[in-house]
Order: sequence, then C-alpha cells, then structure tokens
Amino acid sequence: MTNTLSSTRTNHTLDIGMLERFRARAGELDRTNTYFHEDLADLRTVDYLAAVVPTHHGGWGLTLGDLAQSQRRLARYAPATALATTMHFYWTGLAAELERFGDRSLVWILQAAASGEIFAAGHAESGNDVPVVLSTCVAERVDGGYRLTGRKQFGSNGPVWNWLGAHAMTSDGQIVHAFVDRRSDGVTVVENWDTLGMRPSQSHDTVLDDVYVPDSRIGRVLPAGDDTDLFYVAMNMWALPVIANVYLGIAERAMELAIASAQGKSSIAIERSAYAYNPMVQHQVAQMYLELDAAVATADRFVDDWMAGADHGAQWGPKLLSMKWRSVEAAKRVVDIALDVTGGAGMFRGRELERLYRDVRCGGFHPGNDALTHEMVGKAALGIAGQTPRW
Repeated sequence: MTNTLSSTRTNHTLDIGMLERFRARAGELDRTNTYFHEDLADLRTVDYLAAVVPTHHGGWGLTLGDLAQSQRRLARYAPATALATTMHFYWTGLAAELERFGDRSLVWILQAAASGEIFAAGHAESGNDVPVVLSTCVAERVDGGYRLTGRKQFGSNGPVWNWLGAHAMTSDGQIVHAFVDRRSDGVTVVENWDTLGMRPSQSHDTVLDDVYVPDSRIGRVLPAGDDTDLFYVAMNMWALPVIANVYLGIAERAMELAIASAQGKSSIAIERSAYAYNPMVQHQVAQMYLELDAAVATADRFVDDWMAGADHGAQWGPKLLSMKWRSVEAAKRVVDIALDVTGGAGMFRGRELERLYRDVRCGGFHPGNDALTHEMVGKAALGIAGQTPRW
C-alpha cells in the first residue's frame, strides 16, 4: 500500500516553559503513581489533543512525521505523558489517514478530539499474543450494533478517557473494531496500574460486561487474522512509529544526563580531573551515540518512506516491526550505558535517570514484542508469512 502524501511542516510546537514544568512534575507523579492531570490541563490550553486533527476540523494538522518528532521531544521531559498521549493520537491519526484516502467513516473521532475528548486503546488482552487480529473478548451481534464482553489491559489515560477503541471476536470468527463510550452500562475501569515504569500513564484495565456499541461507533468488522485492511494498516502506521519515538526520546535524555555527569564529575585518579577524560567513558559515550544515531535514522527513514509513498509492498509489515524493535532495543541499551557512565548515584530513587531506566523497560511490551517480532520478520524473510498462520 502506498501513501502519496508529503509532509507539510507546521509551526506548532510545545513551549519549552511548559515542557520544563512537565519535567519538574514527572518525578513526583512517578513516586506517587499518579496520573498527569496538570500536564493534561496544560496540553488542553494549546489544543494539543487535536494535534493531528486536520485544520479543516479545527486541529493543528500535524503529519505523522510532525507528530513523531513532537512526541520524541515531549518524551525527553515527561515519558509517561508522551506515551499516554500517543495512545490517544494513534486513533486520531487513523481517522485522519482514512479521511485522506476518502473514507469518512471515522470523521466523528476527529470532531470529538477537536472538542477535547480523549481516546484510549483497548487492544491488550491476557492470553492473546497476536493483538488486534485476534481477540479473547467476545462480540455478539444484536439489533443496531454489538455487545462486547471481556477484559482489556494497558488502557492508558485510565482516569480520563472518553472512548476506548476496543476489538472483540464474534462466534463466526469476525473481529469487531468498536469504540466504547465510557458512560455505557457495563463499563468498569479497574484501577490496578502499579508498575515498574510509565507509572503516570495510569494504564488501567477495563472490564466490558455485555456493553452495547451502536453501529455508528463500529470502525470495522474484519475476518480474524486479516491485517490488510486500510483500518488496520493506518492504525499500525500511526501507533508503532510514534511509540518508537517516545522511547528514542527517553534515550536522548539519558544520553544528555550521562554526558552532563561525565563533564561535571571529577576523579582523583584522572590527571585532568573531569571524568570525561577517562578513555572508557569516552568509549561508552561513543557507544550511546552510535546506537542512538542508527536507531533514530531507522525510525525517521521509515516515517519518511510512508509519507513519501514508497512502495515497499509486502515488506511494510516486517519493516514496521523491525523499526519499532530496533528503536526500543537501542533505547534500552543507551539507558543502560548511561547508568554505567553516571555510576552509583543513578540508582537512587528520585534521580531522573533511575526513572528513565524503569520507563524504557516498558518499550518491549508494546506490540510487537521480541518474540512476535522475530517470528513475523523471520516468516516474511523466508517467504512463508501468509502460509502458516498460527491461528
């Protein structure tokens, strides 16, 4: 599938003063395991929730490339805020992408986002390691819509979302992509988010107990295992590259902290005193740079190819998984090395690098995880991707 759009850069950016406030709050939000309500209030003042909503619907009109850069920058200041807003943006990005291809079925999402409503992702499920194209959640066809029953995990923006983009499977093997109104009967948000990292995202579970979703809020009904529809393709194109950029932003900040530490720390064993003159530290900083430079180039090239309409055909899938995996693995490696450079001080609770070390660990849990990435990329390279489905 090709996309003939090219980037239209905008002047929309988040003010540095606002970002510094986010960073100042991030540590305490992590310590108390609290949602970023104040960050969200600040973002609302500049209509950031509508950043990718086209201008003719009242938004900023950011492209995928614009958003990826903006979220990478935001992640340097407040990783959990960047990650949770990304889970909102990939729904608005999907809706904008469909409209650009002439499909106006999800224009209501753009209008809702422009009015300040928040979307969350209801894809993660216990016992399902092939998200979106399969589901342990049950969908039943009824007059005028569907009823959904099941439990969803990792629902970022748990305290505040208005709409949950969730999928479920019918008894005859159809995947129903639905948008659940939080106010619907049978919706229960379970406040169980107490995790290693990304704590302020408050990505609570959501229990759906025979929840009715009208046809007007059904995005697609597709055969189980079908990953070719534009709905699915656009969803992944707006989710994984931006998620990858969040973790690259964490790595950029970790490297910045490590360099500042090396430049400011002294050692009686080093003639020139500054730790930066230790040859091993120089090697470690070079390692960070080399990892990050390659990963950023991979992520940027992927987004640029999509926006420029490059025709990768069947290779879009493995390239997408490869890009996300490479970004996260590089980010983890950079943060690991940064902790080596800063030394024991970085282990203490309350230090920014200690928090980044925990936050970056979460990157491997987003689809596709390490196992699924290697399986799908391996099958694609061997030419058997569509011949031996696991389901």
